[in-house]
Amino acid sequence: MPDVTPDPARTRAAVLALAEWLRDDTAATPQRSALAEAVRLTARTLAAVAPGASVEVRVPPFVAVQCIAGPRHTRGTPPNVVETDPRTWLLLATGLLELDAAGPEVEVSGARAPEIAEWLPVLRLGC
Repeated sequence: MPDVTPDPARTRAAVLALAEWLRDDTAATPQRSALAEAVRLTARTLAAVAPGASVEVRVPPFVAVQCIAGPRHTRGTPPNVVETDPRTWLLLATGLLELDAAGPEVEVSGARAPEIAEWLPVLRLGC
């Protein structure tokens, strides 16, 4: 499998382009391509810093990655899944939102899924 580790500078630039919208949900919605890039790069960063296949992180419609060392799941629905919308994912990925405070916007299923909190944020945006 080819290395898909995102470039940190590119990831930061993609997220910074959406900073106003992340800090203020009344700001103009970003273009789909910009949103997709930021979501994909931050999710792939998580997969790179927490390698493994025990937890699947899904941010439809843009990306699904496997992360966190442990038993690998290869068929059917994975037992440990974190799924959320793109904005909520970026809030988590940047430290603007904690997993335990995310509420119903984040679906966390499986005993190991909450472990992603140990690997977040992948990029600090700050206040």
